[in-house]
Amino acid sequence: MPAESTAFSSLPLSPATVANLQRLGYTEMTAIQAAALPPALLGKDLIAQAKTGSGKTAAFALTLLANLNARRFAVQSLVLCPTRELADQVTAEVRRLARAEDNIKVVTVTGGVPSRGQIATLEHGAHIVVGTPGRVLDLLDRGNLQLDALNTLVLDEADRMLDMGFADDVVKVGMQCPSTRQTLLFSATFPDGIMKLAARFMRDPVTVKVESQHASAVIEQRWYEIEDNDRVDAVGRLLDHFRPASTLAFCNTKLRVREVAAWLQRQGIVALALHGDLEQRDRDQVLVRFANRSCSVLVATDVAARGLDIEGLDCVLNVDVTPDPEVHIHRIGRTGRAGESGLALNLASMDEMGAVGRIEQLQGKESEWHPLKELTPANRDHLLPPMATLHLQGGRKEKIRPGDVLGALTKDLGYTREQVGKIDVNEFSTYVAVERGIAQQVAARLNAGKVKGRNVKVRVLDDSGD
Repeated sequence: MPAESTAFSSLPLSPATVANLQRLGYTEMTAIQAAALPPALLGKDLIAQAKTGSGKTAAFALTLLANLNARRFAVQSLVLCPTRELADQVTAEVRRLARAEDNIKVVTVTGGVPSRGQIATLEHGAHIVVGTPGRVLDLLDRGNLQLDALNTLVLDEADRMLDMGFADDVVKVGMQCPSTRQTLLFSATFPDGIMKLAARFMRDPVTVKVESQHASAVIEQRWYEIEDNDRVDAVGRLLDHFRPASTLAFCNTKLRVREVAAWLQRQGIVALALHGDLEQRDRDQVLVRFANRSCSVLVATDVAARGLDIEGLDCVLNVDVTPDPEVHIHRIGRTGRAGESGLALNLASMDEMGAVGRIEQLQGKESEWHPLKELTPANRDHLLPPMATLHLQGGRKEKIRPGDVLGALTKDLGYTREQVGKIDVNEFSTYVAVERGIAQQVAARLNAGKVKGRNVKVRVLDDSGD
């Protein structure tokens, strides 16, 4: 493909949008953007095969923004996502891409939190709604969400929505959208259910697929044969040898997740567990702490990690081999993003060799095996994450913004910008990453001071996640 055809400036986008893309560092389109955007911007329905991290969000966001009339204060685009975390990421990305336009209002509506605040926000009007199928349907049924002006419907990670049992909800939402709308469906895999969904939803869709395999040069994959009862100990040995700053460790069951996380914590490693039994508040805390580099190892099931997109992930560690080879591709594809090199470490017992064979078949190459005995331990102290997380009581409801917290830390208390990491403001809570060595001191000084002119209650989240 000639270079000029992958430049965003070659698309029928407004000059302001192209200038904003350049400011954001978007110059060349990714493979999925180059395949999806030309037909989508012509108004055609689209079925696109793309995984998380491929640039798919910008592909549909630029389309729905091109369809948007900013002066018309009504919901013109709806994006359905399988999880709250993915919905939050999509909302953040759409807002960044919408900066070229004045006052585009994007609202997130998801389960796991009370609907009152979301209803109140919708009452003030919105251009774009991003949400999970169950909550969107609930708000439609109650009359709090109107779709009469809708011109673009996006189904993001459609295969995950089907896996999670949302098929009926997605269909019911689709029935309440104007029939003249444009529909964009993005899915990493194409099970039968996707084609049935497309047949019900779409008009003469264009299908685009991009290569879903990861470049082997970017992700180094290593396999280790183990006895099943040595599995958890082998996790510690791998971490000791490779010393990754951030690791996402996948297990096939919630029980294994709890077992591995507890064992790592006993070894003095800052590890957190992510599984389906967590309350939403606890889940939010775990994800924030992993994303802001306050946690070295996140141990998770596949279902719990859906929609999770962490920047700068050094290592994926497969504690168990997944029986589904496509899931393996998704797991390891979370490292080695944006041209960075990544490491995928895999443990397999004799009972799992059949699953390993299916993975080899899908990847079209044999696995690279290494003996456990070549692993040499290092000083574990260095595995401590660089940051710790402060929890502030109060969030968006109290009109707290990231800039308010940063100002309190830098202007008022005299810390440097480099000592402060990510600041996440949720509805009722704010999480701030600070350098690990100063966390207790910062918490004490914030408790004695003020944020936005009012007293705040601050605590350091400890390494067990409590």
